[in-house]
Amino acid sequence: MTTHTLSVPAGEVLRSTAAAASMFSQRSFGPGARIGIGEPPALRRHPYIVRFAEVEADLDLLIDRAIAAIADGEPIEDEILGHYVHIASLVRAVSFREGKLLEQAVERLAKANPNITVLTQSLKLPLVRAALDAVSGNDWSNLDGVKLDCEAPAKGSYTPDLILVNRARHTAYILDLKRSLASYGDTSRLEELKLKMMASAMVLPDWLYKHHKRLMVDTVEVAIVDGASRPSDHATGIWALSEIDDLLEIDGVAACMAELRLRFGRRVQQLLEAEARKALGVMAVVASDAMCPSTGTGKPLIALNGPARSYEEEQAMVAQDEVDGHYDLGCFDEDQDDEPEPVRIRVGFARRARRH
Repeated sequence: MTTHTLSVPAGEVLRSTAAAASMFSQRSFGPGARIGIGEPPALRRHPYIVRFAEVEADLDLLIDRAIAAIADGEPIEDEILGHYVHIASLVRAVSFREGKLLEQAVERLAKANPNITVLTQSLKLPLVRAALDAVSGNDWSNLDGVKLDCEAPAKGSYTPDLILVNRARHTAYILDLKRSLASYGDTSRLEELKLKMMASAMVLPDWLYKHHKRLMVDTVEVAIVDGASRPSDHATGIWALSEIDDLLEIDGVAACMAELRLRFGRRVQQLLEAEARKALGVMAVVASDAMCPSTGTGKPLIALNGPARSYEEEQAMVAQDEVDGHYDLGCFDEDQDDEPEPVRIRVGFARRARRH
């Protein structure tokens, strides 16, 4: 079985054949395609459609669960953050939970296309050594049609967020959904992620056949989906969330995801505002308790910096210290041999000094 996985035509997700460069915009669909009510056929791009009203209850439930998980987190005390540690904990939790929310929402919305199977569990794909060597030492477009045994010697594994299988097209998509790619801007982490995804693509057909009920595909495509929908670059596998309709072949998915993020954002901001008010209230109480009558005038109780001195007086004091030897660093013995005597050096983990 030939697996087309690895050529990169412009304007597409990392694909196999150059002939697929306009696959999503030029596809023809069978007579059984469901045309959306109210949309002129000329404006439709895909055979299936989903509207937010149809999935509102399910998506709101996902938002509720995400917010509950964020609010239930117990922050660890931090001397630097102090009373604001709860806010920092919420922000960290939001970053994690938003990614999970995007995965769950895509899984739910993909059900509008009966040809798509979404895999979410036990997705640890082996990073076969031969695949890593192939994608590291060759141009990605030159590896089209290469399929490797998923049980060959591996060097670690990669777990994608989702694997979508379009059974009608015998095509699998390896998706990694990020809430934002802004933090990947000037780092090598994005290239490392792509390398893992591309190596996984070379073993995915064999892995699906052996571990998912003889599921067969002849094309594998990988895409990193940016939840912030910054400018995409399909030739390098970067897709904006606003373009996800084309991956699922369902009109309306991007609009649903946009509404999901809007509602999630409102709930998150409400949480942060409530926590900020608590922190500011605590700080106000602490500040009021610390006030005393002697400080009511705003004057300091003591002169922390001592009496004011002129620049010339400060320089005179420094010069006197040097004369007194306060900054004496010692001197070198000119008669000492140039070659130091061997000294036994002990290395190890830091430990307390022994007390005599």
